[in-house]
Amino acid sequence: MTIKWVLTGLVAVVLLGTACDSSKKLPATSQSAKGLKDAFKKDFLIGTALNTAQIQGKDSAAARLIQQQFNAVTPENIMKAEIIHPQWNVYNFELADQIAALGKKQGMKVNGHTLIWHSQLPAYARNIRDIDSFHTFFTNHISTVAGRYEGKIASWDVVNEALNEDGTMRKSIFLDKLGPDFVTDAFRLAQKAAPTTELYYNDYNNEQPAKREGCLQLIRKIKEAGVRIDGVGIQGHWHIGKIPLKAIEESILAYSALGLKVMFTELDIEVLPRNFSGADVSQRMDNNPTLNPYVNGLPDSVQQQLAKDYEDLFRLFLKHKDKITRVTFWGVNDGQSWLNGWPVRGRTNHPLLFDRQYRPKPAYEKVMKLKTETATESRGF
Repeated sequence: MTIKWVLTGLVAVVLLGTACDSSKKLPATSQSAKGLKDAFKKDFLIGTALNTAQIQGKDSAAARLIQQQFNAVTPENIMKAEIIHPQWNVYNFELADQIAALGKKQGMKVNGHTLIWHSQLPAYARNIRDIDSFHTFFTNHISTVAGRYEGKIASWDVVNEALNEDGTMRKSIFLDKLGPDFVTDAFRLAQKAAPTTELYYNDYNNEQPAKREGCLQLIRKIKEAGVRIDGVGIQGHWHIGKIPLKAIEESILAYSALGLKVMFTELDIEVLPRNFSGADVSQRMDNNPTLNPYVNGLPDSVQQQLAKDYEDLFRLFLKHKDKITRVTFWGVNDGQSWLNGWPVRGRTNHPLLFDRQYRPKPAYEKVMKLKTETATESRGF
């Protein structure tokens, strides 16, 4: 089979990313000041998702913040199948190579996201009718992509979002064409192609009891087949004032009991109104002005609630630092967040620790203060 390795002419959707103004200066602290990665270096990795401009080094303000604050990175889109494998025998590796090189240069762990996901598939794959042909696509995609980055990245989200909210298997082209064993088969192929790369299952709401049980069953099935799975990612797309701390803690314990590493892989806390929970990208809401109340910034009461939510989360993470290996925020700053365009397009959301000018928010200060308090307690003061 002839494969074309395309390093230019990337798919247009990549180029429509949320590039930030590179002329902005990083405020508040000097580049040499300690950041999140330093505060939590003995606990777990602190990661962020990178968009195209950030991977290409076109956003200098983000680059300084990333280097100061984070020691792990995940590509937001460019390793998804529609970007990295746009045609049957064509692979676009340019940006994926760049993030792998960035991780090596700056000493950051790179998590590949994602090998198998029902969304953001290339059009030709969605239109495959023949089961054998689809299985060939499935096999070649995992083997080629995972194999290329063996030894170059630390880990893969092998399968993303394969479950319904009740814990049953999600109806998808993979389930339809390949049957319920496709998740195990994906891990088996990834294990062969990338024997030294850690392999994870990733989902949203898999801290909720029903979905958690389905996720545990899925993991047991993989392990019982003699196939390697190293960890589970809880995405962590939550809503302000509604963080399910009890369910999160129960899930940390349950997944860890299976011998898995636990990660929080796409953390953000939405502050805008929404009539459903989770992160199903197919769900949308009609726009109206009442759904976008904070165009000019957050009221202090909301800012303080956001800070409290992040403080409570990180206090829980520290409690279980022996089980948690990484906490990744889904974006560098509020202006980059996918929540500005989903589930309602064109809103102004504020879900992260840094605002649109790269300034640390009260939530950042609360999270950092937890480490100061921990250090004080350990000295007996």
